[in-house]
Amino acid sequence: MKGARRTLIGRVTSDKMDKTVVVAVERSYRHPLYGKVVRRQKKYVAHDESNEAREGDLVSIQESRPLSRTKRWLVEQILERTQVRADE
Repeated sequence: MKGARRTLIGRVTSDKMDKTVVVAVERSYRHPLYGKVVRRQKKYVAHDESNEAREGDLVSIQESRPLSRTKRWLVEQILERTQVRADE
């Protein structure tokens, strides 16, 4: 094994590129001083070899070697599909 690779779960926000998706991962933490729960979102560019992930899908992404200037993640699996609208 090539070391422990991080795995994150997020929602696909863009699938307009070929074999690439943008995944928004949301995390929440308690503010150290005020105690309020703060939600933060970060976007990751991930490689989707089979072009299966669609916008709105919940996916699991895994850390990998650099694939391009911005791509450092792979789509591991699609956890939840979104409903397809009738107008599309």
